[in-house]
Amino acid sequence: MSSENGTRDAGPARQAAPQPPVTPLGEPRKVAAALLRYRVMAWVTGIGLLFVVAGMVQEYALHAGDAITRVMGPVHGAFYILLLITTFDLGTRVRWNVKRMLLTALAGTVPFLSFYAERENTRSVARRLDALR
Repeated sequence: MSSENGTRDAGPARQAAPQPPVTPLGEPRKVAAALLRYRVMAWVTGIGLLFVVAGMVQEYALHAGDAITRVMGPVHGAFYILLLITTFDLGTRVRWNVKRMLLTALAGTVPFLSFYAERENTRSVARRLDALR
């Protein structure tokens, strides 16, 4: 049918299915899941890096062999790649700028810095999530 102004009526309005709230942070449940994945990988990567450093001390300072470095070097590398993925996932969900994502990613290459970055990023994201509740 046509309406008075000559446009065609679409018929009865359809009810849209309820959608989860979309915020500047993205969907809060998905942000929380991404934060958890990031936190786990930040800790695993940081611990792996400490093993690599211990292995380097053992190898170069104590001249006691390179077994730890040979094993933990590639393991840390794999963990670091997963940290990059989880950092990008979280960063895009919470709308971090590129600088923050890069600095967060680089924190996995400096002993102990991944623990600090994880703590600061967790606080920041948690505050933003709490503001939505």
